[in-house]
Amino acid sequence: MKKTLLALVIVAPLSLSLTGCVIAVDGDHDGHVSTNFDDREFENRKKIAGIALNSQYSSVVSQLGVADFTEAYQVNGKEVKVVYYRTQRVHKDGLTTKDECTYLHFEDGVLTDSGSGNHYKRKTSL
Repeated sequence: MKKTLLALVIVAPLSLSLTGCVIAVDGDHDGHVSTNFDDREFENRKKIAGIALNSQYSSVVSQLGVADFTEAYQVNGKEVKVVYYRTQRVHKDGLTTKDECTYLHFEDGVLTDSGSGNHYKRKTSL
């Protein structure tokens, strides 16, 4: 019994002192945590800058890929599609919001308008 008690007295403190966690810190950054958002935003801006008005929806989407947000509705019998692509960071939360996007407005499959995502207003007449 004395041997067991002695072993517990010695082993317990040693085992507690050996457990813990390791945190690795990279000291070579300037405080800016880079994500793939920066690259994606730049690529989206570059591609959108090269798109002309009257471009076809299918052509634009094949160039830019899947939109961050999509809206579709009808006005006066015309099909309206609005796609939003992330082009700038406003919030440092890692989430994408419409105010961080550029919108592309299509009527019957033709690009008619684009601009800052937070400025888009749904059209009630065309």
